[in-house]
Amino acid sequence: MSIVDNAIYVDGVRTENPQSLSETFERMRERGGMSWIGLYRPSEEEIRAVADEFGVHELVVEDALTGHQRSKLERYGDILFMVLRPARYLDAAEEVEFGEVHVIVGPDFVVTIRHAEAPDLGRVRRRLEGDPALLRRGPEAVLYAIVDEVVDEYSPVLAGLENDIDEIEGQLFEQDTDATQRIYELSREVIDFQRATQPLAGMLEALLRGSEKYAVDDELQKYLRDVLDHALRIADRATTFRTLLDNALTVESTIVARRQNEEMQRMTELSIRQNDEVKKISGWAAILFAPTLVAGIYGMNFRSMPELDWVFGYPMAIGLMLAMGGGLYLVFKKNGWL
Repeated sequence: MSIVDNAIYVDGVRTENPQSLSETFERMRERGGMSWIGLYRPSEEEIRAVADEFGVHELVVEDALTGHQRSKLERYGDILFMVLRPARYLDAAEEVEFGEVHVIVGPDFVVTIRHAEAPDLGRVRRRLEGDPALLRRGPEAVLYAIVDEVVDEYSPVLAGLENDIDEIEGQLFEQDTDATQRIYELSREVIDFQRATQPLAGMLEALLRGSEKYAVDDELQKYLRDVLDHALRIADRATTFRTLLDNALTVESTIVARRQNEEMQRMTELSIRQNDEVKKISGWAAILFAPTLVAGIYGMNFRSMPELDWVFGYPMAIGLMLAMGGGLYLVFKKNGWL
């Protein structure tokens, strides 16, 4: 069986501990009071048994069976159906892990259906059983305590996200560090956290608006307003975190672009220096090529070269070499190659 805990409360005190759903329904008819049935990943048969006994709408049954619902609050006559997304932060992986709990609240019963390990509803039950004055306020008191537990568990998540954002802000200006992927992945976690927490404020406001119509205890309304205040602060901090990460991503992009520009400038300067060296090498190669050309021509030892029998042939060849080399040197020097 998927029953985690099952009890009947009379005047805020636990009086019965039924071992099965059928026993719970029987004892309620006999003793009255309020039942609180805690289920963990129940079967379709168990959910439908609860729905048939308490007159729960078919759409609630469908949502409870399907799971993976968004945070929401729906009312079907005198029955409330609330979906909550508790969360915890996995610091090593920098991920927010979400649970899911469905709460069905009627005039004299509460059914909680967990689809994940969180939240710890056993702690909520112990808290309420230790405070009979609160528990005797009825099913709405149980709903308040569950919502309060879920909202309280968001605080460590915010602390974990804030710590990682602080690390990212310090990492931005470190040399040889690329924080883009970390910022993007953390932004995605913050967005998921916002989706889970932002509807809470509207849900609690809707509960408070219906307080008079459904005769919700005045003291309990004060508790709900306190939870609403916490939910609003959490939503504001999540929005702030998203803004900080968006700004960090912009700064990181600017820094990366600046580093790329600096690298391009360095490569351009290196290319310019290499071009200068190539010009110098090419210039000297051309200067040396001129006398080599003259020497190569007059070194071919042909018989019919008139300069071979000319007394000024050798000085002319040397002069031609010097003239060509000097002329090229002056041209290259003027053009900045040397």
